[in-house]
Amino acid sequence: MSDAEQGKAGKGSIISLEKVQKSFFRGKERLDVLAGLDLKIEEGSFEALMGPSGSGKSTLLNLIAGLDQPTSGTLVVAGANIGTMSDGQRANWRASNIGFVFQTYNLIPVLTAIENVELPLLLAKLSSSERRKRAEIALRAVGLADRAGHLPSQLSGGQEQRVTIARAIVTDPKIIVADEPTGDLDRTSADEILKLLEKLNTEFNKTIVMVTHDPAAAERAKIVHRLDKGVLAA
Repeated sequence: MSDAEQGKAGKGSIISLEKVQKSFFRGKERLDVLAGLDLKIEEGSFEALMGPSGSGKSTLLNLIAGLDQPTSGTLVVAGANIGTMSDGQRANWRASNIGFVFQTYNLIPVLTAIENVELPLLLAKLSSSERRKRAEIALRAVGLADRAGHLPSQLSGGQEQRVTIARAIVTDPKIIVADEPTGDLDRTSADEILKLLEKLNTEFNKTIVMVTHDPAAAERAKIVHRLDKGVLAA
């Protein structure tokens, strides 16, 4: 990371946005989804993004995760200037720095829990035994060591989401991005997932950025940001 980028990120900031704008085109019509956002998230924080549908929450999360690039402005995440990276560079960077948790679990139905957790490690230069060892550790961290050989169809919704979280942390990423991680769960299962995210934050110092419509989920975050029409509410 250059001195200039360090200045932009700020001391202790693992995520820094300066005047970030994101626009899309529908035919010839330009749609401004994010309008010049400034935001800093400190390393080890647990922060929630809330707002009505269409406010730009998921777009912002995708930018932070390196799934997309800003139209303008500066976005520095985990030492990388996202706006200056090629698609291939961002893919390699994501594999090392970002863990993903989504509302839909995206598990491969014909693979067991431990095989699903191993998937991100296939891109790493690891032996099969080392991949299996790391996947076992990740499943143990989410309390599912005894379900390693189960298929997704043999798991409850809450257990499937735990497998998803194990898959997200198996590469030891700096940042976990979670898009409505409790959206498909009942209250009891949702609370278990939120407790797990809190544990990853407090005990393992993972920086977590979570999009949610659920006030009970947002209460678990240390800081809540509210978006409306692409602007952060004061």
